[in-house]
Amino acid sequence: MLNSVEVCAGAGGQALGLEWAGFKHLACLDSDAPSVETLKLNRPQWNPELGDLRDWSFWTSEQVDLLAGGVPCPPFSHAGKQLGSDDERDLFPEMVRLTGELKPRAVMIENVRGLLDPKFEEYRLKILQEFSNLGYRGEWRLVDASRFGVPQKRLRSVLIALPEKAWKQFKFPEPTVKIPTSVGEALLPLMKSDGWEQADSWAANSLEPAPTLVGGSKKHGGADLGPTRARTEWLNKHNVDGRGIANTPPAKGFQGSPRLTLEMAAIIQGFPTDWHFYGKKTPAYRQIGNAFPPPVAEAFGRAIATVLMYKK
Repeated sequence: MLNSVEVCAGAGGQALGLEWAGFKHLACLDSDAPSVETLKLNRPQWNPELGDLRDWSFWTSEQVDLLAGGVPCPPFSHAGKQLGSDDERDLFPEMVRLTGELKPRAVMIENVRGLLDPKFEEYRLKILQEFSNLGYRGEWRLVDASRFGVPQKRLRSVLIALPEKAWKQFKFPEPTVKIPTSVGEALLPLMKSDGWEQADSWAANSLEPAPTLVGGSKKHGGADLGPTRARTEWLNKHNVDGRGIANTPPAKGFQGSPRLTLEMAAIIQGFPTDWHFYGKKTPAYRQIGNAFPPPVAEAFGRAIATVLMYKK
């Protein structure tokens, strides 16, 4: 079995997808305590650790097959100031450092689509050059989660880097679905689970993937479905009240626009229904909203595994 070390693991979206792709996690690091508790709750065998990547190194007698991570997004997010390398939360240099220490057979880093903006071209080239200095070739790609079976229009940047010989064999994954899954299709079973009589008609009018979920940060953002623009799209296209998260699905006799529950939000993000999130509503929702959809991570993991298994 292939192994991996994951940093900035969050609630485990990327790690779970990589597990589906056949990777065994030697360690999963994150600086957010509720996220680490979520990892312990669902996969204690992944060796979850709470810590700051800047102060963290990992030693193993095994050859590390994959170093993966979803480094913080605010330095590059359209929702922030886009300070890039001037933002103290920029951890791409730490991923380069860890690559030099572990010498993994592959590297996978995901981030927001804003990282691919023209203003960060020089920064992206700098990171690629630093990986090149370590003997890796890499490329950034923009990926839409809705093309991989996730009922959400979620655009993310993904960097894959491998040693020269392996890079020549690598192929980025093709979309796994031709028609994206709609919100109505994905959430109908839960919307009708407490007897809401209008669930079927609600689903029949919710025919597109969801807008991007936004988890917010510890300082900003609560348990709602994002900024005004996103909440307006939720209401107009999906008849969902995005101003908050409900504790339960709509019950018999419910009138109006339902709110999503945490479980519904997790499904929109591509998590299975048996994945549990630690903490109260707001920290749990932040974990969900900030996650990398597991089905997307699985597709990229399988593409990487194809090369690594061929070489092993």
